[in-house]
Amino acid sequence: MAQALSIDPRSTAIVLIDLQHSNVGRQLAPHSAADVVARSVRARCAARSGLGARSCSCASMSRALSLPADAPLRPRDAPAPPPQASDLVPECNVQAGDLVVTKRQWGAFYGTDLEQQLRRRHINTIALTGIATNFGVESTARAAFDQGYELIFIEDAMSGLSGETHAFPIEHIFPRMGFVRSTEEFISAVAETGAFGGA
Repeated sequence: MAQALSIDPRSTAIVLIDLQHSNVGRQLAPHSAADVVARSVRARCAARSGLGARSCSCASMSRALSLPADAPLRPRDAPAPPPQASDLVPECNVQAGDLVVTKRQWGAFYGTDLEQQLRRRHINTIALTGIATNFGVESTARAAFDQGYELIFIEDAMSGLSGETHAFPIEHIFPRMGFVRSTEEFISAVAETGAFGGA
């Protein structure tokens, strides 16, 4: 039986990784991009309404992301991405008070003020969702783990470029770093925590 989650709203943030047009337009597995977006938004809404938890959306600026010219994700002869490629999809429904971070690399901490913004808000627990599991999500998680954050991975609110690349960190990496839970399990934990006053 999975260990019960205990979520303190005063120190928790849900961080959505790379839910931008360029990623949401990809073919993903095992969960579709539409499902990842919908479940990420559901988890964030539950955390926001049930706990008052913080929300942060992190998107990579496609035109600024440093990749080798011949990297598989961006072939040498590929046309420049359209201007809206780096924009978060409207379903993210970013609200006043949400943090929005422009990533410069796969991970959301490198070259950004994410850690500073989280520390200022006394955040020590991060729930992660997004695209892709073994790129932006895993890179962000590794940096967060190194910096001492508690981590929750919402498994069906993230996805990879293949089922295999999603499954490996879910099965072998993330359980060593934090809690791996479904959207429903996360929402249930939020509801239970809220019922007991969020302590």
